[in-house]
Amino acid sequence: MTLSYAMADPAERRRGLDAATSALRRGDLVVVPVDTMYGVVCDAFSARGTERLRAAKASGPGLPLQVLVGTPATIDGLGYGLSKAARDLAEAFWPGGLTLVVRQQPSLAWDLADAAGSVGLRMPLHPVALDLARGFGPLAVSAAARAGSLAPAVVAEAVEQLDDEVAVYLDGGPSLPSAPSTIVDVTGPVPRLMRPGAVDLDTLRSVCPDVVSD
Repeated sequence: MTLSYAMADPAERRRGLDAATSALRRGDLVVVPVDTMYGVVCDAFSARGTERLRAAKASGPGLPLQVLVGTPATIDGLGYGLSKAARDLAEAFWPGGLTLVVRQQPSLAWDLADAAGSVGLRMPLHPVALDLARGFGPLAVSAAARAGSLAPAVVAEAVEQLDDEVAVYLDGGPSLPSAPSTIVDVTGPVPRLMRPGAVDLDTLRSVCPDVVSD
């Protein structure tokens, strides 16, 4: 049975977060507002969850998934060989519109990384997504849309595309139009801007002057 909760009401927000946490523990999917869009998330360490997430999106089995974290300190448990620049960028811009591509810890038992063993990490700014990640732990995430479709800006658009593939919908109202997250690759000796977005290059360089842009 699919459940939906309006996050504007404090009591329903608590019930919604509790229901979402229970669903994640079962390996089910949850739709949650994530800054500029609605995302579909699952337990990052659940093989059942990540398989269902990719199936719900009608994507290939090898689709790399990003990870939402609840605190900057989580980066050390998930990333391997992190540079000072990586930690400085996380400290400066998390929570917010910055995704850091890191080498994953070799011991992690998940199916998220790309062929090079790297994974994108982000601490979301939206309070609902942040509360869920803080309370549950790392969440695998992708846009709450079928492969090739636009990311939904309201929960109804996510329901239209994913329907009962998702156990819980957390309705945080319309997403505000803004730039997507900036993506910076910190797997090499020098941080590399992969995608411009919410945090511009000059702002990145104010914290880490060595950031390069392709």
